Amino acid sequence: MKLWSVSPSPDKPHGFKYSLVYIERRKRIIGYDNGERRGDHRHYEGEEESYEFMTVDDLIADFMADVDRWRREK
Repeated sequence: MKLWSVSPSPDKPHGFKYSLVYIERRKRIIGYDNGERRGDHRHYEGEEESYEFMTVDDLIADFMADVDRWRREK
């Protein structure tokens, strides 16, 4: 998990840049990030979808819930 405080911008209106990733066997399984000009989004087993950032605590909770769910299912 990496999280930086940055100046708010169109793609980071909340003022955070972040990257949270769960890797297993050298493969990204789950990831939450907001790479340059891409906005907030989530990766889950190769699929990508928009993510609605609310707070840092919610971001971490959502990420950990996805990891827990994936680990239970696999």
